[in-house]
Amino acid sequence: MSFLASCQNLVPRPWVIDDLDAFKVKWSKKSWKKVVIFVDNSGADIILGILPFARELLRHGTQVVLAANDMPSINDVTYTELIEIIAKLKDENGQLMGVNTSNLLIANSGNDLPVIDLTRLSQVLAYLASDADLVVLEGMGRGIETNLYAQFKCDSLKIGMVKHPEVAQFLGGRLYDCVFKYNEVVS
Repeated sequence: MSFLASCQNLVPRPWVIDDLDAFKVKWSKKSWKKVVIFVDNSGADIILGILPFARELLRHGTQVVLAANDMPSINDVTYTELIEIIAKLKDENGQLMGVNTSNLLIANSGNDLPVIDLTRLSQVLAYLASDADLVVLEGMGRGIETNLYAQFKCDSLKIGMVKHPEVAQFLGGRLYDCVFKYNEVVS
């Protein structure tokens, strides 16, 4: 499906799970120290979605860990590809669109599927994630199909688009509905 066709299929809010307003309130009031983002698709998804989000987190002084698959799976960006993408987007001063990238880390998730088993992370990523205060699972496989109800010791955000009729039916939503599930851990 083309990008234009995808845009024409977008479902208006409210989405099947829609915590966007709550997240926006937290975004304006809360600063996370370390965020781990499990990235999904290559192309527009990473370039126009995840990287601008990561850049805004970096701008707020947050350390950002981008976790990508070890091996190719469908259209997921791989660890090696992500390193290349970031290198190409940095300017001559090592900045990403004017933002210092010294707090940006890229990690191999240790996985090779479009879904993710969080019990099988690479040792490096497990170490990097041990003190995260926000975990972001992006994509239908990671954020909806396998981890929508996963509970963390820190805040979590699960985001994705429903692209299978069975998943839409299970959630009580529509095809191309979005999921934006934010869970805040109150300390």
